[in-house]
Formats: sequence, structure tokens, C-alpha cells
Amino acid sequence: MSRVCELTGAKANNGMAVSHSHIRTKKLQQVNLQKRRLWWNEGNKWINIKISTKALKSIQKVGLHKFAKSNGVDLSKF
Repeated sequence: MSRVCELTGAKANNGMAVSHSHIRTKKLQQVNLQKRRLWWNEGNKWINIKISTKALKSIQKVGLHKFAKSNGVDLSKF
């Protein structure tokens, strides 16, 4: 499976590595993904999910249910 956040859909970004002599080569900037086990209060169960650290920080502020609803993700499928 590819490196994609299951909540936000964040994936790799194309970028350039610039050397000291300013030679540019293509590189991929991967998403910082973590496998986490999060408690879902509304569903009253644990959810195993592959999530980016940016989304994890947002979940800590807003809450799992609200964040998933704003991104249009159905948590009952996990």
C-alpha cells in the first residue's frame, strides 16, 4: 500500500534537491506517517489507522470524530 494518510489523503510531494553547485535533482518528500491506535468515543471502540503527524496534531485539538467528519471520512469502516 502506498504512503497515504487515511484521514486527510496527504501523499508524497515532488521536490528538488539542490546541491552546492546548484545542480537540481528530483526527489520525493514523503509524508510523515505513523501507525496509531486511537479511541473513538462515538463508536466506543479503538481504531487502527495510518495517519500523518499533521493530522494527529489536529485531532488532538479538535477531536477524532469532528476531524474525520470535516474531511468526509466514515470511521465505522476502520
